[in-house]
Amino acid sequence: MKSWEVLREAADQIGVKALAGRLNLSTALVYKWCQESPRDEPGSSGARNPLDRLKEIYDATEDPRVVNWICNQANGFFVQNPAVEPGEEEGNMLATTQRVVVDFSDMLTAISRSIENDGQITSDEADHIRQAWEKLKGKAESFVRACEQGMYLHNRDDT
Repeated sequence: MKSWEVLREAADQIGVKALAGRLNLSTALVYKWCQESPRDEPGSSGARNPLDRLKEIYDATEDPRVVNWICNQANGFFVQNPAVEPGEEEGNMLATTQRVVVDFSDMLTAISRSIENDGQITSDEADHIRQAWEKLKGKAESFVRACEQGMYLHNRDDT
């Protein structure tokens, strides 16, 4: 989905006039943000919108904290998609699913150990659980991306 389409759909939920009012901007500018604006045509009807500008900031800095900050503002957390190339270790579906299960077990172990001694999870223990969770999400995302890229398709000869 293009940035202007995301903005258009989001603005439609509350109304362009209401959004413009909340941002203390003209409705005309918000409408322009919600229209396609080819970069090579500066005179086109759309205008560079804030989403495009944020992407440019990320592209220039390559700092994921920019994206993570936005995710945190929406009560979420940014997890970068891992690169999965054909021929990498993701080619073995059974081994990959086993690694996902092992990482899930590691996360559950971290949680169990955190609460078994005193029934509480301290800040340090929460950090350890977060690290286990992030590792698990990365492995699971690698598996899904490998599936999407067709890395688990095998030609079977029955002859």
